Amino acid sequence: MKTELLYGMHPVREALLAGKRQFLAVYVSESRTGEGKEEILSLARERGIEVKTPDQSFFKGQDRGGQGVAARVSLFKPIALESLVKKAGGEQPLFFLLLDEINDPQNCGALMRTALCAGVHGVIMPDKRSSPLSPAVSKASAGALEHMPVARVVNLVRSMQYLKDQGVWFFGLDARASGTVWEADLTGPAAVVVGNEGKGLRPLVRKECDQLVSIPQAGPLGSLNASVAGALSMYEVMRQRRMSVKSKG
Repeated sequence: MKTELLYGMHPVREALLAGKRQFLAVYVSESRTGEGKEEILSLARERGIEVKTPDQSFFKGQDRGGQGVAARVSLFKPIALESLVKKAGGEQPLFFLLLDEINDPQNCGALMRTALCAGVHGVIMPDKRSSPLSPAVSKASAGALEHMPVARVVNLVRSMQYLKDQGVWFFGLDARASGTVWEADLTGPAAVVVGNEGKGLRPLVRKECDQLVSIPQAGPLGSLNASVAGALSMYEVMRQRRMSVKSKG
């Protein structure tokens, strides 16, 4: 089994709660105190996971932060697109986030975190030329990655076509679009599509979108960061859906 070192209080706790990874060991610094430490120790004991207390130098790696908590775990496992759609079935209209070659782990993690908070059913991203679903992404997501269903696909355009057959409409974020996310009807089955940090949406992905939308801006800057634009759009989906439910009630 291939493993990696998950680091940080939130990623380790959420991975324990989600129960999707195999744990070889949990590492907690003796100097770490507080309820968070006790919760992690309790969760580890419940699952029969070995807890180790290495010296502080173990936690001083460049990417490990200073929280004094880590875990040796199995790699994050994406699921098949078909399974993701089946898992999403329910009373709420389908709601997906598509990441078109998002490369930066911080952006990827931030988008995962917002997606979980906004009620997104699953994240879909290309298998290549995208950020790996690494411990850095889990940490940037504050552990949200551990709960989020993610499908990594060979061909994003074909995946969009498959989802269209399930009734999903695609709203691609484009700073140059004349219509805004406020004006789009996001109450039905929908997917927000966020493009690469530098290049934006690829031409074929852009063409497959049902509607291109921009984020309204009052200032002079040309565009927002990918994770911020994605966050605003996902929350607009949630806002519209809640308003729609209230108006019907």
